Amino acid sequence: MKRSSPKSASSPSVDLLALSEYVERFSSKTIVVLGDFVADAFQIGDITRVSREAPVLILKHRETQIVPGGGANAANNFAALGAKVLPITAVGDDDTGERLLRFFHSQGLDVSGIFRVKDWTTPTKTRFLAGWAHKVGQQVLRVDYEPDHDLPADIHRKIYSKLAKSLKNADALAISDYGFGVVVPSELAKLLSRQKRLISALDSRYRLTAYARSGLHSATPNEGEMEALHHATIGKNLAELERCGRATLAQMKLQSLVITRGRDGLALFQPGQSTAHIPIHGTDQAVDVTGAGDTVLAAYTLGLASDASPLEAAHLANIAGGLVVMKRGTATVSRAELLEAIGASASGANS
Repeated sequence: MKRSSPKSASSPSVDLLALSEYVERFSSKTIVVLGDFVADAFQIGDITRVSREAPVLILKHRETQIVPGGGANAANNFAALGAKVLPITAVGDDDTGERLLRFFHSQGLDVSGIFRVKDWTTPTKTRFLAGWAHKVGQQVLRVDYEPDHDLPADIHRKIYSKLAKSLKNADALAISDYGFGVVVPSELAKLLSRQKRLISALDSRYRLTAYARSGLHSATPNEGEMEALHHATIGKNLAELERCGRATLAQMKLQSLVITRGRDGLALFQPGQSTAHIPIHGTDQAVDVTGAGDTVLAAYTLGLASDASPLEAAHLANIAGGLVVMKRGTATVSRAELLEAIGASASGANS
């Protein structure tokens, strides 16, 4: 039998008008984004026939799209929400790295913290989308290109020297760790020990608890990552979710922990307070969840940096996440879209 207490299954409400006020402050915030920048490539083609060589589709190439992914998507989401963004990362000296650098330069970002690395591969996720003419393509294959060696020591020195300087004038630090070596928990801990009041939020794909002694403020893992971390199956079992969330919160000594749960919304854990369960915003029929975690990281961090409480920031992140999963591909949510969605929710609540 599924067990959960009414106390842990609460869905506390917030003042929606107050949420709009926090969003209006986003443009005054400076956010440092440290992490692994990934390129999301989409090879789009029309189905012509089935190959005679093997039972596979033959696609006539129509177009190639390359957009920011991973930590680069997080940085792009911060910028779309109106913040001043200082990205700090490494990319290869390849064409993909050049494309990412040009993209952020064209967006008006300071790219002095994006370091080019000779003979290093920019992490790239290439998705092949197949469809008929005038129809939405479906993903049929993904090919990943990854570095075959670690980042050089001199690049790490440059990254953390730049980070130390950038944090002096930042309102918050967002860490996006996709496992490609840009983020070093021990180096991060040294810097955060001197920035005790700085808002810092972590999204780590594979090694959340490696940051247990880093002095982080918050983390935003998804449910699947929590299940892998605790060798558990959560699903509809709120008691198991509670166990995993409380264990992680205590081990990492966080001030808040947000666990995103797909169609089940998100859960907010804070020391000494009941868990807040926030239902998904909008429909639970997501179009594409690619990069949704990056949007949640951006909205939650900006909310905290704008003086929202963790509960208010979690509601902002939930709304932003609900908007971005209704877009195809790796996407962002703009400040205007977020304000419009908050306004619509406020109107619905008052009707």
